[in-house]
Amino acid sequence: MTTAIDAWTHIFPPAYFQKLQGVASATGPLKRWMTLKSLYDLDVRFRIMDRFENYAQVLTPSMPPVEELGEADEAAALAMLMNNGLAELVARYPARFPYFVGALSFLDADLAQREIERALGLGAKGFQICTHVRGRPLDDPAFLPIFDAIAKANVPIWLHPVRGPVPDYPTLPKSKYEVWWCFGWPYESSVAMSHIVFAGLFDRHPGLRIITHHLGAMIPYFAGRIEQGWDLEMGTRTPPADADLLPVPLKRKPSDYFKMFYADTALSGSAGATRCGLDYFGGRQVLFASDFPYDAEGGSYLVRETLRAIGDLKLAPAEHADILHGNLRRFIAA
Repeated sequence: MTTAIDAWTHIFPPAYFQKLQGVASATGPLKRWMTLKSLYDLDVRFRIMDRFENYAQVLTPSMPPVEELGEADEAAALAMLMNNGLAELVARYPARFPYFVGALSFLDADLAQREIERALGLGAKGFQICTHVRGRPLDDPAFLPIFDAIAKANVPIWLHPVRGPVPDYPTLPKSKYEVWWCFGWPYESSVAMSHIVFAGLFDRHPGLRIITHHLGAMIPYFAGRIEQGWDLEMGTRTPPADADLLPVPLKRKPSDYFKMFYADTALSGSAGATRCGLDYFGGRQVLFASDFPYDAEGGSYLVRETLRAIGDLKLAPAEHADILHGNLRRFIAA
């Protein structure tokens, strides 16, 4: 019986991986990913998975975002190809891959809405979206119909950070020391979460479920700053006429909305950080996920160390089971 379902593991299905050879430029992070065998070679992936007893994976699309691989029609076609491949893998290996999360392109809202309906028909349990779309924030009005369609379907969103080696300082040509992903990706998640909150998306769709990578990124650690800087300040002062602080009136305090997000345990094995996120979101909104296979061991390090970190917390058996699989099942079935 499966006792641990990894809620966020990336993959290139075979036909999609083949298509990438002629679509994507093999530079930067993509060059690394294209040589990570457990990302596309099922035999390698299965050997790693078999090291962990009663372990299964939710399949999610791998980076890069489809929007960065082509214009609207081509990106939409790539999302379709990804979803076809994910559905096929789940159908062929249901014990290993019980669920999949679909891909979407946000470049054309009409095409995205059609793909939502089609992918759900294939069995998708939700959709992975990225924290921005070619530099456009998620609260861009053009994207609202896509969020409306996902909310209408009552399926969740997996919110994945994306950031290239943009300069850490204006005087640099690009980010140094790989700061852009180590710290830049959690920053991207935190910014996107803020835009979702302040755009009033949770007021528009109170039942919307969004899981955030890396246990809510910066949000749990900076909970006090959220309360002091947004809850108190916005409630006690009148902003200047030209201040862009609250695009729409909110029904609740900002901090209340941040706690509506779900979060995963993909923290590379830090028990202390896991405890911080668990204390913030609560035991019912944290899901076990490793971010497989992005490590030097092809994924085994992240699975092993994430499971260890959860175990180090010495949780009650029921809460431990919720994090390993129970919360995921409720998250996709709510």
